[in-house]
Amino acid sequence: MPDLAKSELPMIHYSKWPAGEAGRAEEKGISQVSFWKISEREDKYEIFAQVEVLGDDLLVVLWGGTKPHIGAIGMAQPRPSLKDSKRISATSSAFTFLGHKEDVVAKAMSEELARELNRKVVVVAGMHWEGLRDEGIEEVIGICQRLKHRILEEIRRL
Repeated sequence: MPDLAKSELPMIHYSKWPAGEAGRAEEKGISQVSFWKISEREDKYEIFAQVEVLGDDLLVVLWGGTKPHIGAIGMAQPRPSLKDSKRISATSSAFTFLGHKEDVVAKAMSEELARELNRKVVVVAGMHWEGLRDEGIEEVIGICQRLKHRILEEIRRL
């Protein structure tokens, strides 16, 4: 099995449907379909993100380490804030597979992206480093935060 963490991915790669296909998508009410891949690294930890804009929705797949997999899924939907109905907040849920801890990242990222972008968001996360300790976990969370900021910047440019 190839080591996906070491594969050569472009830092940002945009793909859009060919004109004919995009036209058919627009007929069905899909305003935009595109995707790109980015990565961030700190010390020995690198995390990759594939970001897919699916009409008004957003899908983010995060992976890294020695065994990319699906560990947790976070999903969030924007809604008016309960404290101030003029502000956008988000309601979220997470599903975590037994023995995995990616729910912290998946839930937080889905909530923050949904709130900032006012769109439904699903984040799928699977990262594994053998013997990861508390400070390594903090580095990984920081990397995911940087990825989130880059995703926000890129979507706002679209």
